[in-house]
Amino acid sequence: MTAAISCPVQSRLYSGGRVIARDFGAGELAGRLRDNPDAVAWLDLLQPSAADLAAVAAEFGLHPLAVEDALAEHERPKLDRYPDHLFVNVYALSFDGDSGDGDDATAKVRKVEISAFVTDRALITVHKHRGDVDQLVDRWDRDTGLAAASGVDFLLYGLFDVVVDSQYAAARAVDEAMDAIEDRMLGPGGAPRPVRMHGFALRRALAVLRRAVAPMQDVVAEVSRTGGELVDDQLRPYYRDVEDHAERALESIEHSLTRITELLDADLNEQSNILNDITRKLAAWAAVIAVPTALTGYFGQNVPYPGYERTWGFVQSLALLVLSAGALYLYLKRRGWL
Repeated sequence: MTAAISCPVQSRLYSGGRVIARDFGAGELAGRLRDNPDAVAWLDLLQPSAADLAAVAAEFGLHPLAVEDALAEHERPKLDRYPDHLFVNVYALSFDGDSGDGDDATAKVRKVEISAFVTDRALITVHKHRGDVDQLVDRWDRDTGLAAASGVDFLLYGLFDVVVDSQYAAARAVDEAMDAIEDRMLGPGGAPRPVRMHGFALRRALAVLRRAVAPMQDVVAEVSRTGGELVDDQLRPYYRDVEDHAERALESIEHSLTRITELLDADLNEQSNILNDITRKLAAWAAVIAVPTALTGYFGQNVPYPGYERTWGFVQSLALLVLSAGALYLYLKRRGWL
């Protein structure tokens, strides 16, 4: 590799399922693969520059379009096939949710975008933002028996497994966050504004999750499809298992989206019912007040009327006020308007 790599690098060389070298420079990778014909390697680049990726691309014959996608941020999850390698873009996810009662309740999805070049003997990953790759290394180390009979397809399987597990965990965390606010949103009188805003935040988080998770099932299936040269028969069931987990994660997200939408709609209906009840009561009291107003207006005319300037006329008007207003009040009360 003619150009030096300036970005942080992690590396491992596997042979027979064992790590035979680690934490060597990116410039040593090609030489170590030549010296160990049966070995496969993992190289991880953190926030590489265009020059860093250009050096790696020149060494391993990576397609310029794949390199361009690896440098770009917020690429959609996908799998692209090139003559000499595959390019994969996925997102590891985590959910940070606070179901507190105050206005500071949060619901945020944290995404780690990972691009990967998959060659015959190397998995080259690119982290566009800082993220923990210890889980990925631990995943490979837990199953050395399976790794012994596999190659790069095992490394890619470990990457998919860690990513999909993080997506499913995030989907479950959102669902559990909804449990904390469901009773309050369905309570009488409608949900308080902070709870309602937290519900909207959860719906936004689910939309972010869905964009990252929805393509994963197709990405994994495309890699492991029958007739593909990358995945051997021993690992194909494991890829199907990851595919199944990706489907479950998406189903959980779809269920949660339906659930939070129904909760918000139910809260909106409750708020509308309260508003209608208030409007009905105001209209009923306006009607009760209108009757005495009409009667006092009639008896307040400057023209003679039955009982004009008589004591019994005053009693008559007062009785009419009380009886008519009382009768209307009782009628509206019986109808449930008051």
